[in-house]
Amino acid sequence: MPSTEPRYDAIGAGYARLRREDPLLAAHLHAALGDARSVVNVGAGAGSYEPRDRHVVAIEPSAVMAAQRPRDRAPAILASAGRLPLADGAADAAMAVVSIHHWDDEQEAGVRELRRVARGPVAIVTIDPQVSGEMWLMRDYLTEVAELDRQIFPSPATLSAWLGGGAVEVVPIPVARATPDWTLLAFWAHPERVLDAAARAATSGFARMPETVVTRVVRDVERDLADGTWDARNGALRALDAYDAGLRLVVARPAPER
Repeated sequence: MPSTEPRYDAIGAGYARLRREDPLLAAHLHAALGDARSVVNVGAGAGSYEPRDRHVVAIEPSAVMAAQRPRDRAPAILASAGRLPLADGAADAAMAVVSIHHWDDEQEAGVRELRRVARGPVAIVTIDPQVSGEMWLMRDYLTEVAELDRQIFPSPATLSAWLGGGAVEVVPIPVARATPDWTLLAFWAHPERVLDAAARAATSGFARMPETVVTRVVRDVERDLADGTWDARNGALRALDAYDAGLRLVVARPAPER
């Protein structure tokens, strides 16, 4: 089984160029943060999706990712999710954007840490592996990622349990064809990106795979695009502007005080 170790020190070098903020996801995320004036962002990376109009405390374990943060963003504190160097209720809200699968054995501790340091809402952008595994890429070609994702992505129900009491909402976020955030899920509309080494390198899904798997997937997709097999199976997707590939926003609000 491929390693589940964080890979951003390896893939981070070109991350900021191809993994740019998607406006629909940003709008949902920022709305979930409500009127919070201070936000802890765990797994902050290069700063995508951080609100510009609030005080952000960025937590990031990878120096490669932290070095890509623009000058107008807060410098990242180098720390891991499971032991945030912050006091209880240190911020109005906390967020994590598609980073929880890199927290390894700190997943539950990290989610509980988000709840601990936030006085108000916790917003987690994640992937439901049961849904993402049915996207053509994972279903027909990159089956190793589908299997790995089922192991490393907690289900929305599990995240809700870890977040403790209070209201928890799970919001499906469709992935737009024209999204500027070239996640692995965004390949739903662009099979040709499988043949693009830079596009593959900007995703942890491909980066976690052995070279033999990547070579096989590229070969098979290239063949099926050339002979029409891909379009015969999946051509209806070319008419869609957006698709539910499994992206989820989990929003937890604290239980009211008695």
